[in-house]
Amino acid sequence: MSEEQKTVTIVVEGTPHEWPKDEISYVELVTLEVPDYPQHPDITYSVKYKRGHGNKPEGILSPGSTVKVKEGMTFNVSETGQS
Repeated sequence: MSEEQKTVTIVVEGTPHEWPKDEISYVELVTLEVPDYPQHPDITYSVKYKRGHGNKPEGILSPGSTVKVKEGMTFNVSETGQS
């Protein structure tokens, strides 16, 4: 593991974010778009991504899961409504 912290730029709903890890979780992603999400866990969001890694360039991130990030990866976060 190198000493230098490598960040990648990911784009969430059109806003670039520097991300210091090699993967991101559903909760981390939703919180980037909806900063008070942790206070409202009853609201469910749909998270879709594009421009991901070669074996899975696009897909849906479900609650509790993570995805490996890469430079320029884009995410869409939308509220799906109350459960």
